[in-house]
Amino acid sequence: MRVTHAERDRVAEVLRDAYAEGQLDEEEFDERLSRTMAAKTRGELQPLVADLSVSAASAVAPSPEPQGEPTKEERLWAAGGHLSGYFLPALGPLLVLLVKGDSPYARAQAFQALNYHLNLIIAGLVMPFALFLIVTIPFYLFLFLGWAFLPLIAAVAAVAGSHWKYPLTIEVIKDRRTTDR
Repeated sequence: MRVTHAERDRVAEVLRDAYAEGQLDEEEFDERLSRTMAAKTRGELQPLVADLSVSAASAVAPSPEPQGEPTKEERLWAAGGHLSGYFLPALGPLLVLLVKGDSPYARAQAFQALNYHLNLIIAGLVMPFALFLIVTIPFYLFLFLGWAFLPLIAAVAAVAGSHWKYPLTIEVIKDRRTTDR
């Protein structure tokens, strides 16, 4: 069966994790990564992760992305999770996780919003220590514009049922339901 880009990306992530943990040296990591990107079938991907601590089945499993079209209610909860950052940074997406955590779409979007808001909070806490740098003013402007517009864009995408991701966001908290697969 032919592989998708998402499946290649998951195997590449498993390889990066294995490299970070010291299971692979740099040469072996580079070789496996190039074979991953050139793979056409799942059968070609499985041997690349079979000997790692993460099982090959979880790395080459079907996509953890929510399947099917999200319902109107799920899309509204997801949009609410994104927009809640204006009023309750990080707490709003957590509320969505508590109330609609059984919905794969709302859950995925709530994790996106939570990680984005945590990134904003961390950046806001770190920035006062970097006031003496010249790049601080443009960074504050970039941070403010991101805070003002990206949640709006994410909410519109959520209402449309899209699987939108915030740009330049470090995944501080991962969804164990999708990473344990």
